[in-house]
Amino acid sequence: MRRLLRPFLRPLLIVLAVVFLFEAWLWEHLAPVVGWVVARIPLRQIKARIAASIEHLPPAATLVVFVVPVLLLLPLKFLGLWMLTHGFWLGALGVLAFAKVVSLGVTAFIFDLTRPKLLQLSWFRRLYERVMAWLAWAHELIDPIKRRVKQWLRMFSPKRASRTLKLLLRIRRRMQAPRAAT
Repeated sequence: MRRLLRPFLRPLLIVLAVVFLFEAWLWEHLAPVVGWVVARIPLRQIKARIAASIEHLPPAATLVVFVVPVLLLLPLKFLGLWMLTHGFWLGALGVLAFAKVVSLGVTAFIFDLTRPKLLQLSWFRRLYERVMAWLAWAHELIDPIKRRVKQWLRMFSPKRASRTLKLLLRIRRRMQAPRAAT
């Protein structure tokens, strides 16, 4: 059985690593966006009270605060799945993408607030360290592939293009020039 699965294992691991890195990238880039949105909410006193109350919570209660946004957006994800089963593909993909982005962004923002308390839980600290190790593993697996793809794409840059490609680019520019003038 192992021999049968061996040719598929590396591509599967690469796909999993790419998905994991994409999730990490979204996490990294959505937390500041949600922070910016929260900063624009004019209810400073309420936000200050929420931050202060989180600070006074014990670690186990902070875990509940961390999990609540995920649970609140779960019905939206179920709606997306229901739409998929009833053939509303485009709407379902939109709902699922929206739920994913909002869920990940809000969770990343709340995690930044609750991280010190959550890391006081030994099992959560071990899980966090494991996830960080997986992230490092995913980078080790994908970074060489990214370098090779970038090198391959550089071959097609206009500076290194063959004469034929340069000719095609010149023709394309000439074809687009009259449209830009009108």
